[in-house]
Amino acid sequence: MTASPRRARGVRSAVTGTVCAALVALLTACGADDPDAGTNGVGKLSAAQIEKRARQAADAAEAVRLSGTLVSDARTYRLDMRLTAEGGVGEVAAKGGTRFELLRVREDLYLKADAEFWAHREQEGEEPSKADREAAGKLDGKYVKVPPADPSYAQFSAFTEMDVLLDLVLALDGTRETGARGEVDGVRTIRVSADGGRGGTMDVSLVGTPYPLRLQRAGDAGTVTMTNWNTEFSLRPPDEQQVVDYGKKITED
Repeated sequence: MTASPRRARGVRSAVTGTVCAALVALLTACGADDPDAGTNGVGKLSAAQIEKRARQAADAAEAVRLSGTLVSDARTYRLDMRLTAEGGVGEVAAKGGTRFELLRVREDLYLKADAEFWAHREQEGEEPSKADREAAGKLDGKYVKVPPADPSYAQFSAFTEMDVLLDLVLALDGTRETGARGEVDGVRTIRVSADGGRGGTMDVSLVGTPYPLRLQRAGDAGTVTMTNWNTEFSLRPPDEQQVVDYGKKITED
């Protein structure tokens, strides 16, 4: 018996539909196993290219929040700073419990700390005198405006310089290679390792712009997390009544 044309067309349609469905299922299954599915594609690049894309993204950014630990000149600092090209604001804590807040609005730098910080600032481990403590008490909890000519200006200002900190933090040393995939604060990442990790590691976002999200510095010199890339925030000077003019009011009776 010969099938009618209509029946033949129906059979061909059914077969075609089954094949198409099978192909869709196959492609879907393949996509599920693709580690780069739904990413920005940098995971397919070489380690050097991934690092380059991350540095370019960081250089083009206008804001970032940088938090973690830094070891510099044999000193360990824990910091949490929000930074822009115009300045920065946040907190820095040094080993031993010393803690202070920093605020820089363009060239104006303010430092806020407790009386104990100021009392020991110039003593280099010696017990501060009564006069030192009295002078320090006038600065307790106040924003001290540090003039650019003061030697400490450059030291404290460095913590508020976005370009300076990023150049320091994002440095890797050694042959680069692609490392493991993972997550930083729920964001998928790809790792770039230098010298097998001894020269530092950089975790780069696989979602959206390939920003560096975490960096472990060479020689156990600290681990820093970078978030809030390009998230705007306001920087403004503190209220005048909260500001002490460094080097003037501290010596007043």
